[in-house]
Amino acid sequence: MNPFLAWTGGKRWLVKIAPELLTISFKGTYIEPFLGGGSFFYALNPSTSILGDANRDLVITYKAIRDHHCEVVKLLQVHHSNHSKEYYYLIRAKKNLSEIEIAAQFIYLNRTCFNSIYRVNLKGEFNVPIGTKNKVIQETDKWDVWSDRLSNSEIIHGDFEKLIDKAEKEDLLFLDPPYTVRHNNNGFVKYNEVLFSWADQERLANAANRARLRGAKIIITNANHESLKELYLNNFTVKEVSRYSSIAAKSLNRNKYEELIITCNI
Repeated sequence: MNPFLAWTGGKRWLVKIAPELLTISFKGTYIEPFLGGGSFFYALNPSTSILGDANRDLVITYKAIRDHHCEVVKLLQVHHSNHSKEYYYLIRAKKNLSEIEIAAQFIYLNRTCFNSIYRVNLKGEFNVPIGTKNKVIQETDKWDVWSDRLSNSEIIHGDFEKLIDKAEKEDLLFLDPPYTVRHNNNGFVKYNEVLFSWADQERLANAANRARLRGAKIIITNANHESLKELYLNNFTVKEVSRYSSIAAKSLNRNKYEELIITCNI
């Protein structure tokens, strides 16, 4: 099933081109430290999970959908009824909100901003302009299901390494970091260097290797680049895949991108 958020760099495509990953058998806990839109989590539907992200408002949103989704939906219905250009920027600028209000604001902006991009300025303020979509409440919404599937999830705001270090034998780790490589001309990758540095990529690889030695089952997605292959080739299986990207604003600039699926112990 599709998640309630659209997410730049999300993994809806992975479910389509590598469905075999959804049949991996594991007896432990599913752990995902870069939650984002949660596409793989919702497709896999694990019985128990630990979910995390460094984005505080994103984590608040998932907790609110898990614990108080009816209240969030009521606010989303208000946003839906009032949506306009003026209203969008009014809601975008609001601060000092309750957690329910933060969740509704987050989902509203995600569904109506340009290309569902999440971006903040140096002050940490969301600054993406309004987009062309205007449906806040959608016919395909499944709030009861989305909430229920989070019911057995521990949801944590924090650094990815702490979550990876929780993985033990028979747990399944799904790692989908922001794509950053060493020496690359891709503007989106360069932008992510601010969010997730090359040092973070090395720290991620080291943490994943420690989890491998503990017997955890691991799936990693990342950009197809020699610098990243070098981090994993010795101890992991590395597979190249192609997927279509719709990140670019102009359709002529939208291409197929080569990515990596990196696995071990599966």
